[in-house]
Amino acid sequence: MTTRNEEKEHLHVGIIGMGDMGRLYATRLRAAGWVHVNVCDRPEKYESLRDELQGTGLTVLRDGHHVSRRSDFIMYSVEAGNIHKVVAEYGPSTKVGSVVSGQTSVKAPERVAFETFLPEDVYIVSCHSLHGPHVDPRGQPLILIQHRAPADKLHLVERILACLESRYVYMSYEEHDTVTANTQAVTHAAFLTMGTAWAQLQAYPWVTGKNPGGMETVKIYLCLRIYGAKWHVYAGLALLNPEASVQVTQYAASATALFQLMLEGKYDALVQRVLSARRSVFGWQDTEVGTNLPGRSRILVSDDMLDEFYVIAERVNKGEKSAAEAERTVREEAPPANSHLSLLAIVDCWHVLGIDPYRHLELAATPVFRMWIGVTQNLFRSPDRVLAACRAAVDDVRFRADDLEFVIAARGWAQAVQFGDFDAYRRRFEMTRAFFAPRLTEANKVGAEMLRVLSTQS
Repeated sequence: MTTRNEEKEHLHVGIIGMGDMGRLYATRLRAAGWVHVNVCDRPEKYESLRDELQGTGLTVLRDGHHVSRRSDFIMYSVEAGNIHKVVAEYGPSTKVGSVVSGQTSVKAPERVAFETFLPEDVYIVSCHSLHGPHVDPRGQPLILIQHRAPADKLHLVERILACLESRYVYMSYEEHDTVTANTQAVTHAAFLTMGTAWAQLQAYPWVTGKNPGGMETVKIYLCLRIYGAKWHVYAGLALLNPEASVQVTQYAASATALFQLMLEGKYDALVQRVLSARRSVFGWQDTEVGTNLPGRSRILVSDDMLDEFYVIAERVNKGEKSAAEAERTVREEAPPANSHLSLLAIVDCWHVLGIDPYRHLELAATPVFRMWIGVTQNLFRSPDRVLAACRAAVDDVRFRADDLEFVIAARGWAQAVQFGDFDAYRRRFEMTRAFFAPRLTEANKVGAEMLRVLSTQS
Protein backbone atom coordinates (compact mmCIF):
# COMPACT_ATOMS: atom_id res chain seq x y z
CA MET A 1 0.00 0.00 0.00
CA THR A 2 1.28 3.49 -0.88
CA THR A 3 1.86 5.68 2.15
CA ARG A 4 0.98 9.36 2.23
CA ASN A 5 4.66 10.33 2.09
CA GLU A 6 5.26 8.03 -0.88
CA GLU A 7 2.28 9.61 -2.64
CA LYS A 8 3.75 13.07 -2.11
CA GLU A 9 7.11 11.92 -3.43
CA HIS A 10 5.87 10.20 -6.59
CA LEU A 11 2.60 11.82 -7.67
CA HIS A 12 2.87 14.83 -10.00
CA VAL A 13 0.53 17.77 -9.40
CA GLY A 14 0.05 20.26 -12.24
CA ILE A 15 -1.37 23.80 -12.33
CA ILE A 16 -2.14 25.53 -15.62
CA GLY A 17 -2.41 29.27 -14.99
CA MET A 18 -0.26 31.09 -12.47
CA GLY A 19 -2.44 34.02 -11.55
CA ASP A 20 -3.10 34.86 -7.93
CA MET A 21 -5.12 31.73 -7.14
CA GLY A 22 -2.80 29.45 -9.10
CA ARG A 23 0.12 30.77 -7.08
CA LEU A 24 -1.76 30.29 -3.82
CA TYR A 25 -2.41 26.65 -4.64
CA ALA A 26 1.11 26.01 -5.96
CA THR A 27 2.93 27.48 -2.96
CA ARG A 28 0.65 25.72 -0.46
CA LEU A 29 1.10 22.37 -2.19
CA ARG A 30 4.88 22.69 -2.29
CA ALA A 31 5.04 23.81 1.34
CA ALA A 32 2.94 20.78 2.32
CA GLY A 33 5.57 18.43 0.91
CA TRP A 34 4.31 17.61 -2.57
CA VAL A 35 7.64 17.14 -4.34
CA HIS A 36 6.52 17.41 -7.95
CA VAL A 37 4.42 20.57 -8.49
CA ASN A 38 4.44 21.41 -12.20
CA VAL A 39 3.24 24.88 -13.17
CA CYS A 40 2.92 27.03 -16.27
CA ASP A 41 1.38 30.24 -17.47
CA ARG A 42 1.04 31.55 -21.01
CA PRO A 43 3.99 30.41 -23.18
CA GLU A 44 5.28 33.97 -23.59
CA LYS A 45 5.68 34.18 -19.81
CA TYR A 46 7.77 31.02 -19.52
CA GLU A 47 11.21 32.60 -19.10
CA SER A 48 10.10 35.31 -16.68
CA LEU A 49 8.08 32.85 -14.58
CA ARG A 50 10.97 30.37 -14.52
CA ASP A 51 13.36 33.07 -13.32
CA GLU A 52 10.90 34.38 -10.74
CA LEU A 53 10.21 30.94 -9.21
CA GLN A 54 13.76 29.67 -9.29
CA GLY A 55 14.64 28.12 -5.94
CA THR A 56 11.01 27.67 -4.80
CA GLY A 57 10.88 23.97 -5.60
CA LEU A 58 8.16 24.52 -8.21
CA THR A 59 8.82 23.03 -11.65
CA VAL A 60 8.09 25.66 -14.28
CA LEU A 61 7.19 24.21 -17.68
CA ARG A 62 6.78 25.93 -21.02
CA ASP A 63 3.05 25.40 -21.52
CA GLY A 64 0.00 23.34 -20.63
CA HIS A 65 0.98 20.51 -22.96
CA HIS A 66 4.04 19.79 -20.83
CA VAL A 67 2.05 20.08 -17.58
CA SER A 68 -0.76 17.84 -18.88
CA ARG A 69 1.54 15.08 -20.20
CA ARG A 70 3.33 14.42 -16.92
CA SER A 71 0.86 15.34 -14.15
CA ASP A 72 -1.45 12.93 -12.30
CA PHE A 73 -3.64 15.76 -11.01
CA ILE A 74 -4.13 18.82 -13.24
CA MET A 75 -5.85 22.03 -12.22
CA TYR A 76 -6.89 24.70 -14.71
CA SER A 77 -6.61 27.97 -12.80
CA VAL A 78 -7.67 30.30 -15.60
CA GLU A 79 -10.38 32.89 -16.17
CA ALA A 80 -13.86 31.47 -16.75
CA GLY A 81 -14.04 33.41 -20.02
CA ASN A 82 -10.90 31.65 -21.30
CA ILE A 83 -11.54 28.11 -20.07
CA HIS A 84 -12.93 26.87 -23.41
CA LYS A 85 -9.93 28.07 -25.38
CA VAL A 86 -7.33 26.84 -22.90
CA VAL A 87 -8.83 23.35 -22.46
CA ALA A 88 -9.27 23.04 -26.22
CA GLU A 89 -5.52 23.69 -26.58
CA TYR A 90 -4.14 21.53 -23.77
CA GLY A 91 -6.89 19.02 -22.95
CA PRO A 92 -5.93 16.44 -25.64
CA SER A 93 -2.45 16.18 -24.05
CA THR A 94 -3.85 15.03 -20.69
CA LYS A 95 -2.06 12.03 -19.19
CA VAL A 96 -4.05 8.78 -19.28
CA GLY A 97 -5.75 8.08 -15.94
CA SER A 98 -5.11 11.52 -14.46
CA VAL A 99 -7.63 13.63 -12.58
CA VAL A 100 -8.54 17.06 -13.99
CA SER A 101 -10.01 19.95 -12.03
CA GLY A 102 -10.92 23.57 -12.70
CA GLN A 103 -10.72 26.53 -10.33
CA THR A 104 -13.19 28.77 -12.18
CA SER A 105 -15.95 30.85 -10.63
CA VAL A 106 -18.59 29.72 -13.15
CA LYS A 107 -18.86 26.01 -13.85
CA ALA A 108 -21.21 25.80 -16.84
CA PRO A 109 -18.51 26.82 -19.38
CA GLU A 110 -15.93 24.69 -17.58
CA ARG A 111 -18.14 21.61 -17.76
CA VAL A 112 -18.70 22.05 -21.50
CA ALA A 113 -14.96 22.53 -22.09
CA PHE A 114 -14.00 19.46 -20.05
CA GLU A 115 -16.62 17.21 -21.60
CA THR A 116 -15.75 18.40 -25.10
CA PHE A 117 -11.96 18.39 -25.07
CA LEU A 118 -10.74 16.01 -22.34
CA PRO A 119 -10.08 12.39 -23.37
CA GLU A 120 -12.51 9.75 -22.12
CA ASP A 121 -9.73 7.97 -20.21
CA VAL A 122 -9.23 10.78 -17.65
CA TYR A 123 -11.30 11.74 -14.60
CA ILE A 124 -13.00 15.00 -13.65
CA VAL A 125 -13.19 16.21 -10.03
CA SER A 126 -13.53 19.98 -10.09
CA CYS A 127 -13.18 22.55 -7.32
CA HIS A 128 -13.65 26.19 -6.36
CA SER A 129 -12.29 28.02 -3.33
CA LEU A 130 -14.90 30.59 -2.30
CA HIS A 131 -12.47 33.29 -1.27
CA GLY A 132 -9.86 35.56 -2.80
CA PRO A 133 -6.14 34.83 -3.04
CA HIS A 134 -5.30 37.12 -0.12
CA VAL A 135 -7.71 35.48 2.35
CA ASP A 136 -6.47 32.76 4.68
CA PRO A 137 -8.03 29.57 3.23
CA ARG A 138 -8.24 27.83 6.60
CA GLY A 139 -11.87 27.05 7.39
CA GLN A 140 -13.14 28.67 4.21
CA PRO A 141 -15.53 26.69 1.96
CA LEU A 142 -13.87 24.71 -0.84
CA ILE A 143 -16.40 23.22 -3.25
CA LEU A 144 -15.60 19.79 -4.70
CA ILE A 145 -17.51 18.45 -7.70
CA GLN A 146 -17.25 14.68 -8.33
CA HIS A 147 -18.39 14.87 -11.94
CA ARG A 148 -16.74 11.98 -13.79
CA ALA A 149 -14.76 9.97 -11.28
CA PRO A 150 -15.06 7.14 -8.74
CA ALA A 151 -14.79 7.72 -5.02
CA ASP A 152 -11.07 6.90 -4.83
CA LYS A 153 -10.28 9.76 -7.23
CA LEU A 154 -12.36 12.17 -5.14
CA HIS A 155 -10.43 11.07 -2.06
CA LEU A 156 -7.16 11.65 -3.91
CA VAL A 157 -8.20 15.25 -4.61
CA GLU A 158 -9.20 15.66 -0.97
CA ARG A 159 -5.73 14.54 0.12
CA ILE A 160 -4.00 16.85 -2.36
CA LEU A 161 -6.00 19.92 -1.34
CA ALA A 162 -5.89 19.16 2.38
CA CYS A 163 -2.93 21.55 2.67
CA LEU A 164 -5.35 24.48 2.28
CA GLU A 165 -7.12 23.44 5.50
CA SER A 166 -10.40 24.51 3.93
CA ARG A 167 -13.84 23.08 4.61
CA TYR A 168 -15.01 20.75 1.84
CA VAL A 169 -18.49 21.28 0.41
CA TYR A 170 -19.76 18.70 -2.09
CA MET A 171 -21.95 19.83 -4.98
CA SER A 172 -22.80 19.27 -8.63
CA TYR A 173 -21.85 21.72 -11.38
CA GLU A 174 -25.44 23.03 -11.44
CA GLU A 175 -25.65 23.45 -7.67
CA HIS A 176 -22.36 25.34 -7.70
CA ASP A 177 -23.58 27.96 -10.15
CA THR A 178 -26.82 28.44 -8.21
CA VAL A 179 -24.98 28.88 -4.93
CA THR A 180 -22.41 31.32 -6.31
CA ALA A 181 -25.14 33.37 -7.97
CA ASN A 182 -27.07 33.54 -4.69
CA THR A 183 -24.06 34.41 -2.55
CA GLN A 184 -21.90 36.51 -4.86
CA ALA A 185 -23.64 38.02 -7.90
CA VAL A 186 -25.74 40.74 -6.26
CA THR A 187 -23.13 41.26 -3.53
CA HIS A 188 -20.52 42.18 -6.11
CA ALA A 189 -23.02 44.27 -8.07
CA ALA A 190 -23.88 46.30 -4.96
CA PHE A 191 -20.26 47.14 -4.17
CA LEU A 192 -19.39 47.83 -7.82
CA THR A 193 -22.38 50.19 -7.96
CA MET A 194 -21.36 52.05 -4.81
CA GLY A 195 -17.88 52.61 -6.19
CA THR A 196 -19.09 53.87 -9.54
CA ALA A 197 -21.54 56.24 -7.87
CA TRP A 198 -18.83 57.73 -5.63
CA ALA A 199 -16.45 58.02 -8.57
CA GLN A 200 -19.07 59.89 -10.60
CA LEU A 201 -19.62 62.23 -7.67
CA GLN A 202 -15.83 62.68 -7.45
CA ALA A 203 -16.19 62.16 -3.70
CA TYR A 204 -14.14 59.96 -1.44
CA PRO A 205 -16.86 58.77 0.99
CA TRP A 206 -14.55 58.79 4.01
CA VAL A 207 -13.80 62.50 3.40
CA THR A 208 -17.28 63.94 2.82
CA GLY A 209 -18.39 63.53 6.44
CA LYS A 210 -21.72 62.02 5.38
CA ASN A 211 -20.62 58.49 6.14
CA PRO A 212 -19.57 58.06 9.80
CA GLY A 213 -20.16 54.85 11.73
CA GLY A 214 -19.55 51.15 11.29
CA MET A 215 -22.28 50.40 8.76
CA GLU A 216 -20.88 52.92 6.32
CA THR A 217 -17.36 51.69 7.05
CA VAL A 218 -18.35 48.21 5.89
CA LYS A 219 -19.83 49.58 2.66
CA ILE A 220 -16.82 51.73 1.88
CA TYR A 221 -14.02 49.31 2.59
CA LEU A 222 -15.58 46.20 1.13
CA CYS A 223 -16.34 48.26 -1.97
CA LEU A 224 -12.67 49.24 -2.18
CA ARG A 225 -11.64 45.65 -1.52
CA ILE A 226 -13.62 44.61 -4.60
CA TYR A 227 -11.94 47.30 -6.70
CA GLY A 228 -8.55 46.23 -5.36
CA ALA A 229 -8.96 42.87 -7.12
CA LYS A 230 -8.85 42.07 -10.84
CA TRP A 231 -11.88 42.85 -12.97
CA HIS A 232 -12.12 39.41 -14.59
CA VAL A 233 -12.68 37.77 -11.18
CA TYR A 234 -16.14 39.35 -11.09
CA ALA A 235 -16.85 39.60 -14.82
CA GLY A 236 -16.83 35.86 -15.39
CA LEU A 237 -19.24 35.20 -12.56
CA ALA A 238 -21.64 37.94 -13.67
CA LEU A 239 -21.55 37.49 -17.44
CA LEU A 240 -21.29 33.70 -17.80
CA ASN A 241 -23.79 32.64 -15.13
CA PRO A 242 -27.40 33.12 -16.35
CA GLU A 243 -28.76 33.23 -12.80
CA ALA A 244 -26.34 36.02 -11.94
CA SER A 245 -27.71 38.13 -14.78
CA VAL A 246 -31.26 37.77 -13.43
CA GLN A 247 -30.18 38.89 -9.98
CA VAL A 248 -28.08 41.87 -11.08
CA THR A 249 -30.95 43.03 -13.30
CA GLN A 250 -33.43 42.79 -10.43
CA TYR A 251 -31.09 44.64 -8.06
CA ALA A 252 -31.05 47.59 -10.46
CA ALA A 253 -34.84 47.38 -10.82
CA SER A 254 -35.29 47.33 -7.03
CA ALA A 255 -33.01 50.33 -6.55
CA THR A 256 -34.93 52.20 -9.27
CA ALA A 257 -38.37 51.42 -7.84
CA LEU A 258 -37.36 52.46 -4.31
CA PHE A 259 -35.74 55.64 -5.57
CA GLN A 260 -38.90 56.58 -7.49
CA LEU A 261 -40.91 56.33 -4.26
CA MET A 262 -38.30 58.52 -2.54
CA LEU A 263 -38.49 61.17 -5.27
CA GLU A 264 -42.29 61.18 -5.17
CA GLY A 265 -42.24 61.64 -1.38
CA LYS A 266 -44.33 58.51 -0.89
CA TYR A 267 -43.11 57.63 2.58
CA ASP A 268 -45.97 55.29 3.45
CA ALA A 269 -45.64 53.35 0.19
CA LEU A 270 -41.87 53.11 0.67
CA VAL A 271 -42.29 51.82 4.22
CA GLN A 272 -44.89 49.29 3.10
CA ARG A 273 -42.61 47.92 0.40
CA VAL A 274 -39.55 47.77 2.64
CA LEU A 275 -41.36 46.12 5.54
CA SER A 276 -42.91 43.59 3.16
CA ALA A 277 -39.43 42.65 2.03
CA ARG A 278 -38.31 42.49 5.68
CA ARG A 279 -41.06 40.00 6.55
CA SER A 280 -40.33 37.90 3.48
CA VAL A 281 -36.54 37.66 3.84
CA PHE A 282 -36.00 37.70 7.59
CA GLY A 283 -39.33 36.47 8.93
CA TRP A 284 -39.69 39.33 11.41
CA GLN A 285 -43.01 41.06 11.94
CA ASP A 286 -43.20 44.82 11.32
CA THR A 287 -42.78 45.91 14.95
CA GLU A 288 -40.58 43.01 16.07
CA VAL A 289 -36.91 43.58 16.87
CA GLY A 290 -35.07 40.87 14.99
CA THR A 291 -33.83 37.93 17.02
CA ASN A 292 -32.55 34.51 16.13
CA LEU A 293 -35.22 32.40 14.48
CA PRO A 294 -35.44 28.59 14.22
CA GLY A 295 -33.41 27.51 11.22
CA ARG A 296 -31.78 30.91 10.92
CA SER A 297 -28.20 31.90 11.55
CA ARG A 298 -27.34 33.83 14.67
CA ILE A 299 -26.82 37.58 14.47
CA LEU A 300 -23.77 37.92 12.24
CA VAL A 301 -22.68 41.53 12.75
CA SER A 302 -23.47 43.15 16.08
CA ASP A 303 -23.52 46.85 16.95
CA ASP A 304 -20.29 46.38 18.89
CA MET A 305 -18.64 44.79 15.87
CA LEU A 306 -19.71 47.69 13.65
CA ASP A 307 -18.25 50.12 16.17
CA GLU A 308 -15.00 48.16 16.11
CA PHE A 309 -14.89 48.36 12.31
CA TYR A 310 -15.24 52.15 12.46
CA VAL A 311 -12.40 52.41 14.96
CA ILE A 312 -10.20 50.13 12.84
CA ALA A 313 -10.73 52.34 9.80
CA GLU A 314 -9.93 55.51 11.72
CA ARG A 315 -6.77 53.95 13.15
CA VAL A 316 -5.47 52.81 9.75
CA ASN A 317 -6.38 56.06 8.01
CA LYS A 318 -5.56 58.71 10.61
CA GLY A 319 -3.70 57.14 13.53
CA GLU A 320 -4.30 56.41 17.20
CA LYS A 321 -5.62 59.89 18.06
CA SER A 322 -8.45 59.59 15.55
CA ALA A 323 -9.11 56.01 16.69
CA ALA A 324 -9.51 57.23 20.27
CA GLU A 325 -11.91 59.93 19.12
CA ALA A 326 -13.87 57.34 17.13
CA GLU A 327 -14.16 55.17 20.23
CA ARG A 328 -15.60 58.12 22.14
CA THR A 329 -18.01 58.91 19.31
CA VAL A 330 -19.46 55.41 19.04
CA ARG A 331 -19.99 55.32 22.81
CA GLU A 332 -21.80 58.64 22.99
CA GLU A 333 -23.48 59.21 19.64
CA ALA A 334 -25.74 57.14 17.40
CA PRO A 335 -24.81 57.19 13.70
CA PRO A 336 -26.87 59.74 11.75
CA ALA A 337 -29.80 58.55 9.69
CA ASN A 338 -28.99 57.44 6.15
CA SER A 339 -31.18 56.33 3.26
CA HIS A 340 -29.15 53.09 2.95
CA LEU A 341 -30.53 52.57 -0.56
CA SER A 342 -27.97 49.85 -1.29
CA LEU A 343 -29.22 47.80 1.67
CA LEU A 344 -32.90 48.46 1.11
CA ALA A 345 -32.47 47.41 -2.53
CA ILE A 346 -30.69 44.14 -1.73
CA VAL A 347 -33.48 42.97 0.56
CA ASP A 348 -36.12 44.07 -1.96
CA CYS A 349 -34.23 42.13 -4.64
CA TRP A 350 -34.11 38.97 -2.52
CA HIS A 351 -37.82 39.38 -1.79
CA VAL A 352 -38.86 39.81 -5.43
CA LEU A 353 -36.78 36.83 -6.59
CA GLY A 354 -37.77 34.65 -3.64
CA ILE A 355 -34.13 34.18 -2.58
CA ASP A 356 -33.36 33.04 0.95
CA PRO A 357 -29.89 34.49 1.63
CA TYR A 358 -29.47 32.21 4.65
CA ARG A 359 -29.91 29.04 2.63
CA HIS A 360 -26.30 28.83 1.50
CA LEU A 361 -24.75 31.03 4.18
CA GLU A 362 -23.28 28.26 6.32
CA LEU A 363 -22.81 25.95 3.37
CA ALA A 364 -20.70 27.99 0.98
CA ALA A 365 -20.69 31.72 1.69
CA THR A 366 -17.72 33.91 0.87
CA PRO A 367 -16.29 36.15 3.61
CA VAL A 368 -17.56 39.23 1.75
CA PHE A 369 -21.08 37.78 1.48
CA ARG A 370 -21.07 36.90 5.17
CA MET A 371 -20.19 40.53 5.95
CA TRP A 372 -22.77 41.86 3.49
CA ILE A 373 -25.67 39.83 4.83
CA GLY A 374 -24.48 40.64 8.36
CA VAL A 375 -24.61 44.40 7.92
CA THR A 376 -27.94 44.13 6.07
CA GLN A 377 -29.33 42.00 8.87
CA ASN A 378 -28.09 44.59 11.38
CA LEU A 379 -30.04 47.38 9.71
CA PHE A 380 -33.21 45.34 9.28
CA ARG A 381 -33.18 43.88 12.81
CA SER A 382 -34.52 47.16 14.17
CA PRO A 383 -37.86 48.47 12.86
CA ASP A 384 -36.84 51.93 14.10
CA ARG A 385 -33.67 51.86 11.97
CA VAL A 386 -35.63 50.78 8.92
CA LEU A 387 -38.18 53.56 9.40
CA ALA A 388 -35.38 56.10 9.98
CA ALA A 389 -33.74 55.03 6.72
CA CYS A 390 -37.04 55.46 4.87
CA ARG A 391 -37.60 58.88 6.45
CA ALA A 392 -34.07 59.99 5.52
CA ALA A 393 -34.59 58.69 1.99
CA VAL A 394 -37.72 60.81 1.53
CA ASP A 395 -36.91 63.94 3.54
CA ASP A 396 -33.13 64.36 3.73
CA VAL A 397 -31.91 65.87 0.46
CA ARG A 398 -28.26 65.48 1.50
CA PHE A 399 -28.40 61.91 0.18
CA ARG A 400 -30.40 62.64 -2.96
CA ALA A 401 -27.41 63.11 -5.29
CA ASP A 402 -25.72 60.00 -3.89
CA ASP A 403 -28.86 57.91 -4.39
CA LEU A 404 -29.36 59.27 -7.92
CA GLU A 405 -25.84 58.28 -8.95
CA PHE A 406 -26.32 54.92 -7.25
CA VAL A 407 -29.40 54.15 -9.34
CA ILE A 408 -27.71 55.25 -12.55
CA ALA A 409 -24.68 53.13 -11.75
CA ALA A 410 -26.80 50.09 -10.86
CA ARG A 411 -28.60 50.29 -14.20
CA GLY A 412 -25.30 50.70 -16.02
CA TRP A 413 -23.80 47.61 -14.41
CA ALA A 414 -26.99 45.65 -15.13
CA GLN A 415 -26.83 46.59 -18.80
CA ALA A 416 -23.19 45.50 -19.06
CA VAL A 417 -24.20 42.13 -17.61
CA GLN A 418 -27.34 41.80 -19.74
CA PHE A 419 -25.36 42.45 -22.94
CA GLY A 420 -22.67 39.97 -21.91
CA ASP A 421 -20.12 42.64 -22.77
CA PHE A 422 -16.75 41.85 -21.20
CA ASP A 423 -15.16 44.96 -22.67
CA ALA A 424 -17.84 47.28 -21.25
CA TYR A 425 -17.55 45.53 -17.90
CA ARG A 426 -13.77 45.93 -17.90
CA ARG A 427 -13.89 49.61 -18.87
CA ARG A 428 -16.50 50.43 -16.20
CA PHE A 429 -14.46 48.59 -13.58
CA GLU A 430 -11.11 50.13 -14.50
CA MET A 431 -12.53 53.65 -14.74
CA THR A 432 -13.83 53.43 -11.18
CA ARG A 433 -10.72 51.66 -9.94
CA ALA A 434 -8.55 54.50 -11.26
CA PHE A 435 -10.47 56.98 -9.10
CA PHE A 436 -9.79 54.98 -5.92
CA ALA A 437 -6.31 53.77 -6.84
CA PRO A 438 -4.38 56.02 -4.39
CA ARG A 439 -6.32 54.56 -1.44
CA LEU A 440 -6.57 50.86 -2.37
CA THR A 441 -3.53 49.70 -0.40
CA GLU A 442 -4.73 51.11 2.92
CA ALA A 443 -8.29 50.10 2.11
CA ASN A 444 -7.16 46.51 1.69
CA LYS A 445 -5.62 46.64 5.16
CA VAL A 446 -8.90 47.87 6.66
CA GLY A 447 -10.96 45.31 4.75
CA ALA A 448 -8.67 42.46 5.73
CA GLU A 449 -8.80 43.46 9.40
CA MET A 450 -12.61 43.67 9.33
CA LEU A 451 -12.87 40.21 7.78
CA ARG A 452 -10.43 38.89 10.40
CA VAL A 453 -12.64 40.26 13.19
CA LEU A 454 -15.69 38.71 11.53
CA SER A 455 -14.02 35.31 11.19
CA THR A 456 -12.96 35.22 14.84
CA GLN A 457 -16.54 35.79 15.94
CA SER A 458 -18.29 33.56 13.39
